[in-house]
Amino acid sequence: MRVRFNVRHILPACMASLMILSASLQAEPASKAKASAKPVPKEYKQGISKFISEMSQKHGFEKQSLMELMSKASYSQRVVDSMNSPYEAKPWHVYRPLFVTEERIKGGIEFWNKHADILKRAEDKYGVPPQIIVATIGVETKYGRFMGDHLVLDALTTLAFTYPKRQRMFRKQLESYILLLSEEDIDPANTHGSYAGAIGKPQFMPGSYRAYAVDFNGDGRRDLLKNTADAIGSVANYYHTHGWRKGELVTIQAKSKGGYKQHLNSWLKPTNTITELRKSGVEASKQLPAHTRCNLIELDAGTDDELWFGFHNFYVITRYNTNNQYAMAVYQLSQKILEQRKAEKI
Repeated sequence: MRVRFNVRHILPACMASLMILSASLQAEPASKAKASAKPVPKEYKQGISKFISEMSQKHGFEKQSLMELMSKASYSQRVVDSMNSPYEAKPWHVYRPLFVTEERIKGGIEFWNKHADILKRAEDKYGVPPQIIVATIGVETKYGRFMGDHLVLDALTTLAFTYPKRQRMFRKQLESYILLLSEEDIDPANTHGSYAGAIGKPQFMPGSYRAYAVDFNGDGRRDLLKNTADAIGSVANYYHTHGWRKGELVTIQAKSKGGYKQHLNSWLKPTNTITELRKSGVEASKQLPAHTRCNLIELDAGTDDELWFGFHNFYVITRYNTNNQYAMAVYQLSQKILEQRKAEKI
């Protein structure tokens, strides 16, 4: 079977040959980004030509359809520059104020109130509390108000073929995106997302979109770009699939007089027990069972460092974005939303 795309989403190509690629694979225009004097890397053009052949052989796509689609892709230096200076590289005392804000707290309460029935249904089905779902969408896109200004096709082709540090991963994401286009009603010419190619209100990477997105309103589509119910259900399903434990702690603050550095590691999964940490002089801010497993997290608070225990559910949040600061921002925003919403209802 030869697979074609929804042709109304692909503009006609000028020539039915590979010449359309060399003619159209140009750097991102100045109207889409800050002007860049850097030429299109040769590996970008070579990568796309090879990718078309591989996708045709592996998945049965018609080469002409792929050529027409990929002729619309543009190399983006802005994407590469953004990848090299991510938000997560900022220290916690700079990172936190970007996401745990009064605007996002207020927006989260409004979002929760507006979609309370859907959030309750998601909690009942997947066991994930509304505040975590709301905060995740809040951190990612301000509740769907800003879903990114990079054309997803540009971002993924740029990173798949010109970003050696994570090229293999982005090559897989580009493959998933092409498959997604054939499965869902997505217009590649008008679909924008993050500089990493994440899509929609919850900012799912294409592979996650295909694996974890759900049709939560029963209309026969998984639409994370426009459908809030699908976005809510998909975030809940993502956390549920990655092992969210209903009713368990996410994180609590810790304190120590020193001697805890040996317990800090690059693993996000909980590896220590409360007993082991207590022996090193690390104490929790509340009483916990001695066998409780956790990860010790150190955050740069500016004048001093903050210590936190990250439990299993904290680890689950890092499956969404593998960064402790991201998970902590989601958690702290969720708690602010929960507290202020409760206060408003008193």
